[in-house]
Amino acid sequence: MTDRPNPRPAPPGETEHGTPTGAHRLGPHVIGQRVVVRRILRDPSGGVRRGPTGGPAFTDVLGVCLAWGESHCEIAPDDAEVVRIALADIVSGKPVPPRPSARARVGVREAELHTASLWPHLQVEGLGEWQLRLDPAPVGRPLKRANSCLAIGDPGLPLTEALLRVVDHYAAHGRPALVQAERSEDGTPTELESALEAAGWERVPGGDNDFLLGSLARARRLVSRAGADSSATPVAPRERWEIDGDHAVLILGARAPYDGDDWVIARAALDGVWLGLHGLAVAAEHRRRGLGRLALAGLLEWGAEQGARTVWLHVEPDNLAAYRLYEQAGMQRHHSCSYWRPA
Repeated sequence: MTDRPNPRPAPPGETEHGTPTGAHRLGPHVIGQRVVVRRILRDPSGGVRRGPTGGPAFTDVLGVCLAWGESHCEIAPDDAEVVRIALADIVSGKPVPPRPSARARVGVREAELHTASLWPHLQVEGLGEWQLRLDPAPVGRPLKRANSCLAIGDPGLPLTEALLRVVDHYAAHGRPALVQAERSEDGTPTELESALEAAGWERVPGGDNDFLLGSLARARRLVSRAGADSSATPVAPRERWEIDGDHAVLILGARAPYDGDDWVIARAALDGVWLGLHGLAVAAEHRRRGLGRLALAGLLEWGAEQGARTVWLHVEPDNLAAYRLYEQAGMQRHHSCSYWRPA
């Protein structure tokens, strides 16, 4: 396959009213691409409108190019009807990157709020836009996500005072104080992280996690339930489901006789059209057999049946095997967080 040559810019010219048009990088080659086009505005009689300074008035159109003919092109804006533009009225234009998907434009706080759906009995108390989360009856070790303050947004108080409120809240419940904070893209300390350090808090070792996000439909296409290595798994595993409303647990293990030897346990929770995955664990002696992929496919199928369209999860950045599995499912990092505790 050869590279497509860069098209020549269209030469500058003039409209029939003597208004100059500019050179641009548009033409039939941009059909199907997202472009921005600056064009001359015309009045109902076809004359060139004038701007406040007396010069011609312009407007920009941003959207996907649907057609390019000898005299006109058609651009479909993101949220408006198709615009038909005379080529002679184009002043400038160029292709632009595709519009990010709606899920990629979701804010960090909005994305993290879906975490509460993972635990049906989670207690949440507001501190401004912060959330003080508590699992009143954890099974085994209390999980950080369910027993920490989601400190994203405005707490409605000075940060030093807000952090004291966090400590008091968890102390009243006999729990250690823990804060989940967003990390900057370049790794430089955020305002909150600087305030945490100044207040004597420390970052929890191994507590960093990435929030991965993706299209559930695309993930289902990429993750095949036939992905397990049949040579390593001579007998298809037994599936056992535990469904409780919007929560599902999938357990894979030996078919018969059942001896309590669970190979894989994975969990999912539905929150509207968002499917959250968590706790996917493969027993050490059954790893590298494609069973994690098999469990992932099962949960994605269940989520699709419930009407979910977006899938998300948290993963530790140094868990390379899990990261590779989720990236193969088309999921991408949306943001990163770390956990902090009083030193």
